[in-house]
Amino acid sequence: MVLLTFNILTIEAKARNGSPITDGERLKITEDNTKAILRILDIHDTKASFFVEVSLAEKLQNLIKAISSKGHEIAFYNKDSNLEEIENAKKNIQELLEKQIRGIRQKDVTISQEDLKMLEFNYVSNIDNANILFPFKRLKRDTEITEEDGLSIVPESISPYSQLPYNDFVFQILPMKYYQNMVLETLQNEEFVLIYLNSWQFTDFNKYPFDIPFYRGLFSGKKMEDKLDALLTFLNDREMATSRMKDYIF
Repeated sequence: MVLLTFNILTIEAKARNGSPITDGERLKITEDNTKAILRILDIHDTKASFFVEVSLAEKLQNLIKAISSKGHEIAFYNKDSNLEEIENAKKNIQELLEKQIRGIRQKDVTISQEDLKMLEFNYVSNIDNANILFPFKRLKRDTEITEEDGLSIVPESISPYSQLPYNDFVFQILPMKYYQNMVLETLQNEEFVLIYLNSWQFTDFNKYPFDIPFYRGLFSGKKMEDKLDALLTFLNDREMATSRMKDYIF
């Protein structure tokens, strides 16, 4: 099973040459990038899970409704929100969608599993930091879903052969043929592959003058769209099953 997930985040990088990029412009870029992702998923009739950064939930209500209306899962991404902010966002979006928000993802983990369970989350999908050296520091580890404090804990996936994780940077930088082989090899040994990408990776950095590391600009924007399209074409041609996180776990 392939679990395809997207983190909906605004890009935090400063602008080059002091050119101002407002919060409103950053939010518009996030919306446009997410709509590009949705178009590709629609073409391939593939459902995914979207982890919306907590502080953006109120600002992106129309986008969240559009994502949900297409049959995708809405979950939360906690960057630096406190317990009260997460609780309020969860309550508001559940009322908006008339659906329960089951999942949450954190990178720099700050909220305890006990507190997340109290907020009636059902699963946690935590991720690690990814940079240019990150993939080469990973060691083999358990990739099975476990139960802790009444929560399902979903680990990051890692290739059993190359030892590369399925994080946003690895997808962006690897040749698609190599990545496809990673998926095939992993599913021969594991029950699922969890893939996650960030909405900001679909930004056209030639159009928007963000000051980012050179390696983060490689294969971004339209090239990321093409890579996602190629991955979904590959999965469909091979008749490989995909699932939203909540469906697979429960």
